[in-house]
Amino acid sequence: MPAIVSRYATPLITGLFLVSLISGIALFFHLGGATFRGMHEWLSLVLIVPFLAHIWKNWRPFLNYFKRWPMAIALALSVIASVPFAIPSSDGGTGGNPMVAVAGAVQNASVTAVAALYNKTPEDMMDALKSQGLIVTSPDQTLLEVANASDKSGRDIISALARVKR
Repeated sequence: MPAIVSRYATPLITGLFLVSLISGIALFFHLGGATFRGMHEWLSLVLIVPFLAHIWKNWRPFLNYFKRWPMAIALALSVIASVPFAIPSSDGGTGGNPMVAVAGAVQNASVTAVAALYNKTPEDMMDALKSQGLIVTSPDQTLLEVANASDKSGRDIISALARVKR
């Protein structure tokens, strides 16, 4: 086994695990989203390499874990804990981020419906969106239709709404 694998596998696992731990906690509490998201995703992928090197280095002791109940119990608990995150919710949702679901509902609402959320008339909401360079031809258009007509994305229309004065 190359000396570099033997020397650096465990320290790299430790360092990358700490980065993953800290960035995961920050993401859970919605702190530094863009900064921590890329860090967490990419460095968690990088963590695979030293993990595999560590397994290679410690292959025989690793196999011994599978001869005892604690490994079977730990793996079973890990799978059981992950299942609720992987299956759709019972209310017909996707089990994903609720903010994405809300944004989707707003994007599919008419300008009139969204105007009511802002305590505005449909005409005032149309003017507010037009002032941001969006093409709005009817208060019955959905915000996605406005986005498409304006050559913008759904995310752009949500950003435009965030800039509308209440």
